[in-house]
Amino acid sequence: MSVLTRRQAVAVFLAFAFAYFFSALIRAITATLSPTLTVEFRLDAAELGLLAGGYYLGFSATQLPLGTWLDRHGPKKVILGFLLVAVAGCGAFALATGFAGLLAARVLCGIGVSACLMAPLTGYRRWLSPTAQLRANSWMLMTGSFGMLASTLPVQWLMPLIGWRGVFWGLAVLTAVSMLVLARLVPAWDERDPAQPAAPAASYREVIRHPYFRRMTPIGFFSYGGMIAVQTLWAGPWMVRVAGYDPVASAGGLFLLNACMLVAFWIWGMLSPWLQRHGYTTDLLIARGLPLSFVAMAALIVAGPAAGAGTLALFCVASTFVSLAQPTVGMVFPAHQAGRALSAYNLVIFFGVFVVQWGIGLAIDAFRAAGLAEVDAFRAAFGVFLATSLVSYGYFMAGSRHNPMEHSE
Repeated sequence: MSVLTRRQAVAVFLAFAFAYFFSALIRAITATLSPTLTVEFRLDAAELGLLAGGYYLGFSATQLPLGTWLDRHGPKKVILGFLLVAVAGCGAFALATGFAGLLAARVLCGIGVSACLMAPLTGYRRWLSPTAQLRANSWMLMTGSFGMLASTLPVQWLMPLIGWRGVFWGLAVLTAVSMLVLARLVPAWDERDPAQPAAPAASYREVIRHPYFRRMTPIGFFSYGGMIAVQTLWAGPWMVRVAGYDPVASAGGLFLLNACMLVAFWIWGMLSPWLQRHGYTTDLLIARGLPLSFVAMAALIVAGPAAGAGTLALFCVASTFVSLAQPTVGMVFPAHQAGRALSAYNLVIFFGVFVVQWGIGLAIDAFRAAGLAEVDAFRAAFGVFLATSLVSYGYFMAGSRHNPMEHSE
């Protein structure tokens, strides 16, 4: 395993972070654009949820082959190939004239940026020490929060000037620029490294059967996936259709939410090495911290129209405890399996995002069809989501104790 010098590590981190910034912006932009797209294309709640979830459907579809390609060919080759698809997806979204075109373009976008976190995490598994990996993961997520910040008020301000189609043309160009940066700064993968992978099928069987991976699967699907589903889509409609915000105020609320997430991930990056040194394992932090997110979600549901951006931000920040699971899952496995382990867990998370985003939309429509007012339909749908999160946490707590750091290299 070759560890980069500090200067090399900073350059590589910045190159990957630049691409991940635009990946997160593309992911979250539907929350800001939802009022405009809903009116222009006459979308109902289920269609809006499916449109946002289409990104995650495309994203999830690539994760298993992505892990094999990352282990075999390395982060640089893989991410550059995928980002070409992202550029095409942004262009297709800008040209779409109906719901089917928008959905197909979102799926392409999801495919195209699906390597933007897994590629760096795979590289970090070989190039950085274990504590540096935890810090780098948190700060990559912080960079993602910067991208989500950019998807709120800045996008709202650009809308009168260039329209939502112009925004997506700009994203296509900037994503292409990020490819040039990656090509320049990221080192090539040494395929002669002794950490070369074994047979792909066997590796995935080992990943899926691992008790720690299985223990972390439900909370990754419902709690982590659900947090992203709320952050990148349903926070916006809640503020507009439940709390009564106008589109500009909703964009401001999303800006606040993502600013809080940015600070949370920055703090995790600063604290993670200290916490690990003092015996605060990932399992312990999730066990003690994740219930705060359930309290925040319950408060949101009970308060209804009185709960807005602040309560949503509290829920999302409290959910960041579960983000620690992702790099820890990678460190349970040897370096030559890191790409597959990380991608398999990412598949769990982002398929969860797709299911929760679309599921909340379906539930809202179903509760409205059953006779509930719109506000109560939102509250009931979020209540179903809370129930699934509680069950997944119960499964996590019931699992056998396991310290993944004992297995890291």
